[in-house]
Amino acid sequence: MKTDIRNIDDIKIFVDEFYYKVQQDEFIGPIFNSVIQDWTVHLNKMYQFWNAALFGVPGFKGNPFAKHAPLPIQKEHFERWLQLFHETIDHFFIGAVAEDCKKRSELMAAMFLSRLENMRGGADKVIV
Repeated sequence: MKTDIRNIDDIKIFVDEFYYKVQQDEFIGPIFNSVIQDWTVHLNKMYQFWNAALFGVPGFKGNPFAKHAPLPIQKEHFERWLQLFHETIDHFFIGAVAEDCKKRSELMAAMFLSRLENMRGGADKVIV
């Protein structure tokens, strides 16, 4: 029976499975695999990130947007990322924290995409 996300052990379950899916994915996998040299280091950072985001546990240090800004990612990449993320959460968990986790992923994706579009310009912007 599924439970809610309760602690760092649960976070490790979804982070490990999610990033396994990312690495294997034909669409977004090549982007991540080309820049992440050590997946163990990345996974440890993601454990800390989600532990801070979901439970307020200190320990995460970093600037996720700065790491993603140089990547060749567009709206479609974020959509696939969210699809894999939601599938992973839904496969293992049910409850308020699981829903909060998915909502936070959506907010993060929207914020990253908005910032990337503003940084890169856009069809409706003139950059001189």
